[in-house]
Formats: sequence, C-alpha cells, structure tokens
Amino acid sequence: MTMEIKSYQNQAELLLKEYLLGDSFMPYTSIVGAIFACKMVYDLTQLICTVHFKSFSSFSKIQRVEWSNRAVSTIHAIFITVMSLYFVFWSELFSDNQYGLITFRSSSLSTFILGVSVGYFLADLGMIIWFYPSLGGMEYVIHHLLSIGAVAYSMLTGKGQLYTYMVLISETTTPGINLRWYLDTAGMKRSRAYLINGVVIFIAWLVARILLFMYLFYHVYLHYDQVKELDTCGQLLVCIVPIVLTIMNLVWFMKIIKGLTKTLAKRQ
Repeated sequence: MTMEIKSYQNQAELLLKEYLLGDSFMPYTSIVGAIFACKMVYDLTQLICTVHFKSFSSFSKIQRVEWSNRAVSTIHAIFITVMSLYFVFWSELFSDNQYGLITFRSSSLSTFILGVSVGYFLADLGMIIWFYPSLGGMEYVIHHLLSIGAVAYSMLTGKGQLYTYMVLISETTTPGINLRWYLDTAGMKRSRAYLINGVVIFIAWLVARILLFMYLFYHVYLHYDQVKELDTCGQLLVCIVPIVLTIMNLVWFMKIIKGLTKTLAKRQ
C-alpha cells in the first residue's frame, strides 16, 4: 500500500515537472491558472463585500460587477508592477553586462509571469465584452487587444520581453484609478481622500505612462541594432504598440489634468 502511494506521488511529481511546469506547457499553464485566479478573486470579493459592507447590497448589479472586477485588476496591477520593476531594474537577465542580444533574453520565470498577464487580460477582456459598454468603451477593447498581442508574442517567442515589462510597469496607475472609482461609488467624491488620490494618480500617470515611455523609446534607440534582429512582427510590437499606447496615455492624461483641475477649483 505504501509503495503504491509513493508510486502515485512520483507520477504526480513527474506530471507537474515534465508537463504542467515544463517549458513547452508553462505559458499555457500560467494563462489558465491566471484565469482561474481572476475568477476566485472576483468571487471572494463578492462574498466579502456582501458580508462585511452593508451598502454593497444597495449598489446596482453592474456596480457590484465592476466593484469586484476592479478588485481583480488591482491585484493583477500590484503583482505585475512588482515583477516588472524587478525584471527591468534589478534582475541580471536584461543587464547590458550579460552576453547575448537583449531582445532575445528570457527565462522560465519571466515567461511564466507574462502568461499570468495574458490570462488576466483575456479574463478582463471577456468581462468588458460581456457587459459592454458598462465596464469600458472601445478604447478599453483596443487597449486589451494590443496588450494581449504584445504580451503573448513575448511569452511564446521569448523575444522583446524587456520592452514588454517596461510597458507593463504602467499598470502601477491602475490601483489609483480603481480607488478613485471606489470613492466615487461610495459617495466620497468630496472627501480629502478623493483629492489626495487624484494628485497621486496625476504623478503616477506622469511617471509610469509618460516619462517611462520616453525612457523606453530612448532605450530602443540605444539598442536599435539589436531590435533590428527581431522578425517583422517583433519589430512592430516593440516600436508601434508603445507609440499607440503613448497616444492613448496622453489622451487619458489630458482627461486626468482636466478632472484634477475641476476638483481643485471646486475646493477654492
């Protein structure tokens, strides 16, 4: 009996190592795992808020859906921001001191993390389309499609992962945006917390979605001889996608400035 149990354990470990966590299956494992994680966080948020927040039941159905959906996006944003900062600024994987083209470097961990983001963007895109346009308009659909395409390319090919992580750092603005919506929905639009959060969003957006993208373009310029070694699809994703996202970021940034200015004017 003991031998049979050990045999089953060995088979389970072999299945985990050789298949689910094997290099060829890891991207798909992380995608599926991330989608299930999104569903779990969504359901837990619904449960916790229903039990502990009396006002939650008074929200409309779509407000309750968006409340839980934003909890999922906040957790993903925190997770991917931390991991992206690590890979871009602290990991030796993309250091200029390492041997080999920077655009062709990857690791099992970096690929797995990108798979988590692909899973999240797929789950969130599904929610946006299912409840369209309540959770976001066409600009959100375009943003998610571009993100899925770029991140999935880097995940599956192992190419351009440094620049993918640079772009993913911009997710650092998401918790502030979500907190703004939470405060507004909870009737705290005139609170001091709402004003402080608005200022934080302005600073975070400026740094993570404007200045950081300028650094990305400068980095691409310095390493363009290596970028040219990518295939056509890779070059387009490294150069064109950030440009499109930059334009969208600038449009949203103008809206943030307008909203912050309006809020400050009301308090004078």
